[in-house]
Amino acid sequence: MIEHRSFGVNFNEPGVASIRLWAPHAKQVALRLADRKADLPLEKAAYGYWELITGQLKPGDKYQFVLDDKTLPDPASLSQPEGVHGPSKVIDLKDFNWYDSEWKNPAQDKYIIYELHTGTFTDEGTFLGIERKLDHLVSLGITAIEIMPVAQFPGERNWGYDGVFPFAVQNSYGGALGLMKLVNTCHNKGIAVILDVVYNHIGPEGNYFTEFGAYFTDKYKTPWGNAINYDDARCDAVRGYFIENALMWFRDFHIDALRMDAVHAIKDFSTKHILQEIKEEVNRLIDQTGKQHYLIAELDLNDTRFITPIEKCGYGIDAQWIDEFHHALRVTAGGERNGYYSDFNGIKDLAKSYRDAYVYDGIYSPQRLKTFGNKVKDNEGQQFVVFSQNHDQVGNRMLGERSSQLFSFEMQKLMAASVMVSPYLPLLFMGEEWSARSPFQYFVSHSDPELVEAIRKGRKEEFSAFHRNAEAPDPQSDETFKRSKLNWGQINAVMLDYYKTLIQLRKQLPALSNLNRNNLTVSYNEGHQTLLLKRWQDDQQVYCLMNFSSDEHLIDFDGNENLKQVINSADKKWDGPGAANSIQPQSVIIYTNLHV
Repeated sequence: MIEHRSFGVNFNEPGVASIRLWAPHAKQVALRLADRKADLPLEKAAYGYWELITGQLKPGDKYQFVLDDKTLPDPASLSQPEGVHGPSKVIDLKDFNWYDSEWKNPAQDKYIIYELHTGTFTDEGTFLGIERKLDHLVSLGITAIEIMPVAQFPGERNWGYDGVFPFAVQNSYGGALGLMKLVNTCHNKGIAVILDVVYNHIGPEGNYFTEFGAYFTDKYKTPWGNAINYDDARCDAVRGYFIENALMWFRDFHIDALRMDAVHAIKDFSTKHILQEIKEEVNRLIDQTGKQHYLIAELDLNDTRFITPIEKCGYGIDAQWIDEFHHALRVTAGGERNGYYSDFNGIKDLAKSYRDAYVYDGIYSPQRLKTFGNKVKDNEGQQFVVFSQNHDQVGNRMLGERSSQLFSFEMQKLMAASVMVSPYLPLLFMGEEWSARSPFQYFVSHSDPELVEAIRKGRKEEFSAFHRNAEAPDPQSDETFKRSKLNWGQINAVMLDYYKTLIQLRKQLPALSNLNRNNLTVSYNEGHQTLLLKRWQDDQQVYCLMNFSSDEHLIDFDGNENLKQVINSADKKWDGPGAANSIQPQSVIIYTNLHV
């Protein structure tokens, strides 16, 4: 498992294919070569596996498995050139010529993350398209890109969370070879690669897993369909399948970190949680190769057990997203207060998130109608990822509006700084650095008319209470997808330079780049809607004065007169109203020691 894949078709020795399939209910299994019309019988092995070692298979061959009387693609396929319903294609992962041997994954606290969607980041909508924009990201100061899921999904338009072949890279993006080339280029430009993976569900169309074995369980449900079987009968093979998937991205694709989607929807009451087991196996890989890899979780439970080290009885995940920082920031900035935003009280909760990470850390949640969360005690700042927007918070709005369409130019600058001066890992969503105005809407390209209609109906019902007179964009429409593409011809140069300056300050000032949560104080004036964040490291102090109101205010703080202003978002150079004796509305001023 550590050295190479065991599921599917693999070349562990030159010219010899090792084939392994889990199908415990099948009476006979064969591999059918699509082009040669030949069947290669597999031999039954222990625990429901079927195996074959053969020299008759070569890279580029298309194949399917024949289970009794059913012909199916390989659930561990590495390539689906004809889509989710077509045959699988043989790939030798060892064929690629890597030239990133000098690459070293940055320390986790140095990550400045840029989330992107391959299909809409560029006009090409491919990995090659991303490669061509890497110099922009280097200039911006990004140290890691986070790619939304690339597991093969139906058609060519999807966010990626409907993937049905976890080992196969989306063919329309450039497939496995295209992803490897992108990672190679990123590493040689000094950028780490985070890959978004989905271990909580499998998409609906092209999902053939139940034909093979007990990949799902009826014990639990998820918002997106059947729960993956991590703790029910025959779960050992399922656990092994997803553990091998995580290892493959690190070992064979040189991915630096995985962002694991919605781990709160992973249901597992085993004595060892699947996330802990994945982490243990990743640690074994790290010990063997000497290369560092990270696991980052999207988590909506406010439970530090997930990010607590294994030796302290946690699952050992390296970091997690904090949606609550985002929610508190958006409400503070004047955003809506319905749905899950109704749980947040603006600047008071933003201050708490700066200080404590979680807002709900063992207190009553009116929206959930229960006491929720636990306190963050020993977890470091680098274990939390914060943002002012991301794919979910933009795309799950009915019209997919970005901050640029919802907040003033001045407030956008303030929100950007609020993220960048936090003691956590900052994440940008593609295009926010230039105040992109194109929406990011929900889109799919399913071939099943009933499924398409069900999705349309679901989106309409989801937003009926909030947008009574508006029509949700058609998820199946190609126009919805095209509207969501970034327009690189509409870059706001001032906002882009502002983001570059913020990122440079974060890197240069030790008080900001060191993510020690103990070296921080925060105070606020709820009436004035102002907040003062002080951070320090050794002899350096940094004071971040934020005004979320529409009025000028003075903010008193304990800094001596020997201070230097390093940025004022209200300056005319940032298209602001101009500096004043007080802090301008919807603006931020950052000071540091004069001698630094």
